[in-house]
Amino acid sequence: QVQLVESGGGLVQAGGSLRLSCAASGRTFSDYAMGWFRQAPGREREFVAAISWSGGSTYYADSVKGRFTISRDNAKNTVYLQMNSLKPEDTAVYYCATFLAKVVATTTGLVKYWGQGTQVTVSS
Repeated sequence: QVQLVESGGGLVQAGGSLRLSCAASGRTFSDYAMGWFRQAPGREREFVAAISWSGGSTYYADSVKGRFTISRDNAKNTVYLQMNSLKPEDTAVYYCATFLAKVVATTTGLVKYWGQGTQVTVSS
C-alpha cells in the first residue's frame, strides 16, 4: 500500500507559477513510476506528466509541454510538478499517482494509487 499526499495548490494569476509536491509513504517509493493528472469540473481526468522510477525519463501532455516540469527526489519520497506560465485552462484538481510498478503510462487505467488531489485555480 502507498499513501500519497499532495500540497502546493492555490490561486494564482495567469502567467504565474506554482509548484506541487506529492509525498509518498508505504512501499518503497523508487519501485514506482509516478505521474500527475488533473480533472476540471465536468471533464474527465486527464494525463499531465509522468516520470520513470529513476527520474531519467519524463513525459508530458502536449497542452503543458514547455511550461510544466515533473521531477522526483527518491531520497525524500517526493515527486514535484513545477508549473510555469499558467493559463486559466490549467484550472483543475491535480492528482498525484503511482503507476503499476516501474511501468510509465499516460492513462488512468494503469494507475495503482491516487492522492486526494489539490486544487489549482488560475485567474485571468
